Amino acid sequence: MVIRKAGLKDIDTLIDLRIGYLVSDLGLIADNAAPIRRQLRGYFRKHIDIDFIAALAHINGRCISTAFLVISEMPANPSFITGIIGTMLNVYTLPEYRRRGIATQVIRFLIDEAAQRKVSRIDLNASPEGIPLYRSLGFTEPDPLAGYIPMKLRLH
Repeated sequence: MVIRKAGLKDIDTLIDLRIGYLVSDLGLIADNAAPIRRQLRGYFRKHIDIDFIAALAHINGRCISTAFLVISEMPANPSFITGIIGTMLNVYTLPEYRRRGIATQVIRFLIDEAAQRKVSRIDLNASPEGIPLYRSLGFTEPDPLAGYIPMKLRLH
């Protein structure tokens, strides 16, 4: 197996893997597939290897797993002293290749990339199935006594 960073030549593969992940995670997205594909193409062109890293795992020339890392910078504080935070998402392995430790290797690849870029912290949203994997790699759950609760405001 070969794991590498995605480049501009991999945009079609990244789009297909993202759609595969969304279908797996959310179910059928047919009504939204075309606008999502358009947005993804523009996003990847603009951000790849700047503030977006994708790891791709290949076996015999076939891409079988991926994970994405979006990097953002904000004013530092004691919990992210460099001011650089990563958000990991789209950890996805084709169904026939699951339970072989591939996602673990792909995530480790991104963790190494993040460390090279001075990322202080990596955040992610774990599915119940993914929690043991993320814990084994050192991810922890937020301290409920920290006094802050993550919140969202949906605009679109």
